[in-house]
Amino acid sequence: MTILHQLDKWSTTHPRLLLLLRAALGIALTTKGISFMSDMMSLKALLSASSLNFLPDWIALVITWIHLLCGFLITIGLFTRLSALLQIPILIGAVIINATSGTFTPGSELIFSMLILVLLVFFVFEGGGELSLDEFIKTHRV
Repeated sequence: MTILHQLDKWSTTHPRLLLLLRAALGIALTTKGISFMSDMMSLKALLSASSLNFLPDWIALVITWIHLLCGFLITIGLFTRLSALLQIPILIGAVIINATSGTFTPGSELIFSMLILVLLVFFVFEGGGELSLDEFIKTHRV
């Protein structure tokens, strides 16, 4: 419990840094969703070649739209915990796929996927922070 308490204390003393981290995470996820949308065939081929080869068309579509929608929501700080939680299974799959395809080969996104996964877990516990729409709605009861 002390780690969660220290994390909560850190987030209340550094709200702008938390905002910057959350916005960067959301923009990265949204950008990845746009990338998947522009090259859907590569994502389908990657899913077909992996152990997730059942319904690759449907899974690729779901992954793309979850990245787009939840990435945007994380960026603005609305439904931050839920959006991060929805992303975690996708990123676990990305880490597994990238780890089995070659750990540190050029073009591998293993480190990126692991970093995004850690940040998503962080925001599931932390939430949007003081400078988010979640907090604004909570304090102003719109």
